[in-house]
Amino acid sequence: MTTLLPAPRVRAARPAGGADVDVQGLAAALRQRIRGGVRFDDGTRALYATDASNYRQVPIGVVVPRTFDDVVATVATCREYGAPVLSRGGGTSLAGECCNVAVVMDFSKHLNAIESIDPRHRRAVVQTGLVLDQLNAATRHHGGLVFGPKPATHSHCTIGGMVGNNSCGSTAQWSGTTAANVERLEILTYDGERMWVGETSDEEYRQILAAGGRRAEIYRAVRDLRDRYAEQIRAFPSLPRRISGYNLPALLPEHGMNLAQALVGTESTCVTVLRAQLRLLPEPPKHILVLMAFPDIAAAADAVPTINRYSPMALEGLDDKLIRYEGEEHMRPEALRLLPEPTNHTGRGAAWLMVDIGSDSVEEARDRIHRMLDDLGDVDVKVFDDPEHQEQLWAVREGGLGATARTPGGGPDAWPGWEDSAVPPERLGDYLRDFQRLLHRHGYDAASLYGHFGDGCLHTSIPFDLVTADGVADFRAFVEQAADLVSRYGGSYSGEHGDGQARGELLTRMYGPDVVQAFEEFKAIFDPDNRMNPGKVVHANPLDGQLRLGAGYSPAEPATYFRYSGDSGSFSRAALRCAGVGTCRRPEPDKGVMCPSYQVTGDEEHSTRGRSRMLFEMLRGETITGGWREQSVADALDLCLACKGCKRDCPMHVDMATYKAEFLAHHYAGRMRPRSHYSLGWLPVAARLAMLAPGLTNAVTHAPVLGGLVKRLGGIDPQRDMPRFAGASFQRWMRNRAPGGTGLRGRVLLWPDTFTTYLSPGIAAAAVGALEAVGFRVELPRGPVCCGLTWISTGQLGVARRVLRRTVDTLAPWLRAGVPVVGLEPSCTSVFRGDTLELLGHNQDALRLRKQTRTLAELLVADHDIALPELRGEDGDRPHAISQTHCHHHAVLGHDADVELQRRVGLDVEQLASGCCGLAGDFGMTPEHRDVSLAVGEQVLLPAVRAAAPDTLILADGFSCRTQIEEAGTGRHALHLAEVVNAALRGVPAGERPEHALSVRPEARAVRT
Repeated sequence: MTTLLPAPRVRAARPAGGADVDVQGLAAALRQRIRGGVRFDDGTRALYATDASNYRQVPIGVVVPRTFDDVVATVATCREYGAPVLSRGGGTSLAGECCNVAVVMDFSKHLNAIESIDPRHRRAVVQTGLVLDQLNAATRHHGGLVFGPKPATHSHCTIGGMVGNNSCGSTAQWSGTTAANVERLEILTYDGERMWVGETSDEEYRQILAAGGRRAEIYRAVRDLRDRYAEQIRAFPSLPRRISGYNLPALLPEHGMNLAQALVGTESTCVTVLRAQLRLLPEPPKHILVLMAFPDIAAAADAVPTINRYSPMALEGLDDKLIRYEGEEHMRPEALRLLPEPTNHTGRGAAWLMVDIGSDSVEEARDRIHRMLDDLGDVDVKVFDDPEHQEQLWAVREGGLGATARTPGGGPDAWPGWEDSAVPPERLGDYLRDFQRLLHRHGYDAASLYGHFGDGCLHTSIPFDLVTADGVADFRAFVEQAADLVSRYGGSYSGEHGDGQARGELLTRMYGPDVVQAFEEFKAIFDPDNRMNPGKVVHANPLDGQLRLGAGYSPAEPATYFRYSGDSGSFSRAALRCAGVGTCRRPEPDKGVMCPSYQVTGDEEHSTRGRSRMLFEMLRGETITGGWREQSVADALDLCLACKGCKRDCPMHVDMATYKAEFLAHHYAGRMRPRSHYSLGWLPVAARLAMLAPGLTNAVTHAPVLGGLVKRLGGIDPQRDMPRFAGASFQRWMRNRAPGGTGLRGRVLLWPDTFTTYLSPGIAAAAVGALEAVGFRVELPRGPVCCGLTWISTGQLGVARRVLRRTVDTLAPWLRAGVPVVGLEPSCTSVFRGDTLELLGHNQDALRLRKQTRTLAELLVADHDIALPELRGEDGDRPHAISQTHCHHHAVLGHDADVELQRRVGLDVEQLASGCCGLAGDFGMTPEHRDVSLAVGEQVLLPAVRAAAPDTLILADGFSCRTQIEEAGTGRHALHLAEVVNAALRGVPAGERPEHALSVRPEARAVRT
């Protein structure tokens, strides 16, 4: 007879620096014992103080282990000092399980390898910091095998995080939960026992007991607990998504006493998971996506049981609020237009189901769809069998959290807290009706409803008031009532996000006190002193405790240069915009840009989320107390390339480039700046002065000794080439030539940006030639003008504002006449479409400038739909091209018109999924940024250029992109699209080296068309 282990001693999580933990001694000991990073500074602690939840707990410190020996040493050292520990992967948890007053171990930077793939037995062994998409990209090469569960965060969530939460995602309806796909885990207990666990036969159990030791003690206690609570465990709610609580049914004899599966979903409260042996599944090769429209979300849910009879891989629900919010935020407009409209729809309350039918053949999938639709009867349907449209529509669903976390149009912020309930699928419709009534009673009607309807799982972000005492009280009251509602339906409080702090204290309502006692005893078997992520799941902190905001939240509200019109004029609200989803932690560009610095460093502080957290903590003024002068914030922002990728790719549209510029303006106010801020920030002035004697300027800046001195004085990377100024003035050329073109299509004002005008005037001349050839009359502004970009990017915002105000005044006659302003340099053009109004405030001419600023492609394709002759190679074939999209083009301007223009001029174009080029204006020109700059370019862009055939056109509209390509040893020069269009109009063949035939290089002595 075994002895019942006592309930764990509950030891409250202790604040960093408290009497219970010798923080300085702990940090010093860790630095002596491990190879990885030991980061106990306030900046790093602030970075990890929250996840994607409502909670905030500043950790004792952060360890970034390089090896598993580091993990073992970290846990042992924490045990020596009595410090709690917490393992963390992607940090996207919504219930607070990824933040604690503990030593946080971040596995994602180094412990992220695939150790083996066994296609024959369909399994893989991986380290837990591995990102899910990277695993599946590798396993698909082995007969289409994948790890089945696929959360919406699949591009950046880690296997360890999935194991911690028992994650599911849309495809879990086909594959089962993470627990169902875990065969074995290598675990480490707080007291240092390291072992593999999994399914345990009776014979293996006897062998373990015979061996004795801590492992035998654990197994004996687990089996004793299982036997004593077997009746209660077998009475657990039976539904596909019972994620709340611990997965004790896995311990039952009929489930093979699988200790690995029982530990899945324990949220780092029992053990540290080092490695996982995962079951792989053959992914169906054919997919057809069916969209169905319904009059309301509950009616859509009523159809779920019928659809489930046809075994969909995924069955997702979306309500009209989600679609409306995405539409108002201009998220994926092409995809939203694909949604079917429900018959007799009144314009309110519509809903949709997305049904993914996977099969070995299209014919079999279509047969199932036809039978399913016959069974459903009269329903409005669209069917998509092409991968492009399917990907677009899945992006709509996966963007749900970001789209609903901040309701557009001045609506309230919405929060997790009851975002993940699950009920039996056959009862989902009635549950939604009752849940909507509950929302209405509390005034939360703005909440959108969506989720994994095939498994009965509902997601929603709710507009809780988390900053007043009454609001927090109502938050608690609502969650308690919602929990009781789910219990009445036989459901689970969590359907995939876990319990953490948000739902831990409610588990007695769902399971009763006896089962919760079993959970506490299970944890105590592994962690008797409650040092593993204390206060989560069991012995949980109150659901309204340790709130990130709370009734005492009172951030600083500093005066700013930018208006932050999308954030009610508040910089603190802008800093709160990040919802913690972590899309910025994607390890590669993946058809986007965000976040290039994180992609090459793998450090949280170099992600958009990390920087947002630092700014939030700076304004909060508790952990980070230095305000605008705080060096840790400056360090986090230092590697921000100001690419603006987050402005588009982040589901919350965080604009870190703007926040960085704002910070730099205040950080350096009244004191010396970096030398590059003067040399490169004032480039427009330097360029105009250089044109007084461009030959002499180029001779000095490129002389062996003088050139090096100029770079040192200017804070410029000595290994970079100084740009060569044009030998002839583009403006003078325009003034001295007779106007060309018929003018039948009207006038256009060509924007003379600094980079094109003074460094690449051949591009401007090509644009003039092309515009005149198709019937435009091209004009230039009179007098010096500038968009202020270089001052904005270096945080010299007072100067930028004055420059922009003068520029807008100069352009006013053309703007008031409705003349389009055509920009050639994407970064400068984007200033007019974005930053100008934010810096100048309400100004009618600035508003006209935003509306009338067009790219060359937008003017030719979108505005005038001009047919163009096709460029040909010398052999008469369509030339092949690879195209690098400038970051600001991607983020602010949009690139669709350019893709169409490339097609119209006859190019066979590969759009590189390369993200940022890495140079990013002044960023890559400084020595301290050189390594990161080149590493960003080496992800995709530079290898693609080197691999391109000599007769392949390299397209790059951005000056930075072209410079990076030319200086990185590729042996190629990139072309601007204006040069290609002009060549096509003139009938010039591309040639064996297209850049030689089609382009005038920046160093050319004269401008020619």
